[in-house]
Amino acid sequence: MPVGTLVRRAAAVLMALTVLLSVAAAQKKNKEDANARAVQGIVRDANDNPAPGAVVQLKDMRTLQVRSFIAQSDGTYHFSGLKADVDYQLKAAFNGAETGWKTLSVFDDRKAAIINFKVEKK
Repeated sequence: MPVGTLVRRAAAVLMALTVLLSVAAAQKKNKEDANARAVQGIVRDANDNPAPGAVVQLKDMRTLQVRSFIAQSDGTYHFSGLKADVDYQLKAAFNGAETGWKTLSVFDDRKAAIINFKVEKK
C-alpha cells in the first residue's frame, strides 16, 4: 500500500477519534450542567432592611473551599454551578455582625435553593 494512502487513512482515523472525544466531553459537560444547582437569597440587617455590601460565604464541605459574594444594592446574592452531591454551608456578615452557618444539604433536591439571612449583633 502506498505511503500516501496510509497517511490519509491515519489522518481520517485521527479526525474521527477527535470528533468522538469532543462529543463525549460535551455530553459529560451537559450531564454535569444538568446536575448543577444554585443557591440565592437576600441578606437583611437587624431592622429588616436589605444589606448591600454584606459578604456571603459559601463553603464546599467536601473540599473546604470557600467562595464569597458581595450582596448587591438590594441585598441579594447568588452562587451557581454547585454540585448536587456535595453539602454546602453559608453564612453572611455585615457591619461587624455575622450569622451562623446554614446548610444546603445533598438531601435538598431543589435546583435553585433560597436561603435568606438576617444579620444581627449578638
